[in-house]
Amino acid sequence: MSSIKSHAVCLPFPAQGHINPMMQLAKLLHSRGFYITFVNSEFNHRRLIRSRGEEAVKGLPDFRYEAIPDGLPPSDSDAAQCVPAICDSTRKNCLTPFLELLSKLNSSPQLPPVTCIVCDGIMNCGTKAAQLIGVPYVQLWTSSTVSFLGFLHYKELAQRGIVPFKDEGFVSDGTLEMPIDWIPGMPNMRLKDLPSLIRTTDPEDTMFNYVMEVSQECLNSSSIIFNTFDEFDKEVLQVIASKSPNIYAIGPLTSLSRNLHNSLNSSLWKEDTSCIEWLNTMKPKSVVYVNYGSVTVMSNHHLEEFAWGLANSKYPFLWVVRPDVVMGESAVFPREFMEAIKGRGLITSWCPQQQVLSHPAVGVFLTHCGWNSLLEAVSEGVPLICWPFFGDQQTNCRYSCTTWDNGMEINPDVKRKDVEALIKEIMAGDNGQRIRQKALEWKKKAKSAISVGGSSITNFDRMIKEALRQG
Repeated sequence: MSSIKSHAVCLPFPAQGHINPMMQLAKLLHSRGFYITFVNSEFNHRRLIRSRGEEAVKGLPDFRYEAIPDGLPPSDSDAAQCVPAICDSTRKNCLTPFLELLSKLNSSPQLPPVTCIVCDGIMNCGTKAAQLIGVPYVQLWTSSTVSFLGFLHYKELAQRGIVPFKDEGFVSDGTLEMPIDWIPGMPNMRLKDLPSLIRTTDPEDTMFNYVMEVSQECLNSSSIIFNTFDEFDKEVLQVIASKSPNIYAIGPLTSLSRNLHNSLNSSLWKEDTSCIEWLNTMKPKSVVYVNYGSVTVMSNHHLEEFAWGLANSKYPFLWVVRPDVVMGESAVFPREFMEAIKGRGLITSWCPQQQVLSHPAVGVFLTHCGWNSLLEAVSEGVPLICWPFFGDQQTNCRYSCTTWDNGMEINPDVKRKDVEALIKEIMAGDNGQRIRQKALEWKKKAKSAISVGGSSITNFDRMIKEALRQG
């Protein structure tokens, strides 16, 4: 059997928000008969064992884990790695160990030979390795489709002399309000709504140049998977398809893979499942769920403003506060705040987010607008309060508040009275009613896309035949 089984090697970028959708895609391929080798960095492999135990990396007879070095100095830290450092290092250091791993897999008589590579859109070592060993490959773009289109126009922003900015004044002098009306498929955009890595005064800025290069390389690649569904991103997908015809909207991946091998969990954080029992005691649509994802950090002042806004809203809330969420220190709440929320506020360090968002008690999601979080909320029909931090999050927030119409934005310099007012509006106000209704409409459309005969299932089948040349 092993000699005829298709063998896909899945290589995510080593960050939680990239690992999750790659794991969901790997489980989908596995459900279609693929043998899977899932490749984490050694750093994240160790974190997975710490958070979930040795069982977490045992896999299944035909779904195995491997690890390669990421090129950074050894560390046992249990937090997200520095984003510019890991981007720079994977680009320079991962091709050789990945090729060595592929050679080891291909020379093992117990395993079927590698027939294709599925790599993250920003892990160009995956595509280079596939070309070198002569197997088909496909790239998974894990941030939003709208941000991909934004990244593709970084070069033009530089050519027009808009970025990099001349000095730090751009942050406060109104420059970021400049309308950007020349990108096809992206209406109603301002400079501040484009992916935030343009916000630099340095022409050599690591992240600006990195995403400008990798997005263009991804576009020039043979095939790209976007974690979205046709109706959600129709206009943007059409524009990208005119530049790169082999694109596949296969999402939301979290919904498509929902009931597949729950033992294969990719969370690098230890999840607190007791919050589900707490939600069970709450009334339907009454709880504010707050989570800023796996990378966002903030000042202690902003954390306090969020805290008092939540307390003053008088709504029950579930708040995920990572140990590293406050810049350079641990999150500490004033005693009077803890007294004020007794019995109606639950604070935890991490949770099974999909389970939380699908819980009938959750009424709104206060989020950083990371793409995985936004799509999970769309799948469950939960409206959003958006507080974007960096990367694609500003773009996702703009689309949520103007195009998809399922969210409201909170001021970047967050104030407790704004938090309180937005929660009350979205939970019980007239505008909130309209947004809640729109969120439910998107839920229906997402469900339709992942149903038999739906666009995402059809695109998935097409991708296996065309891009991976299997079946």
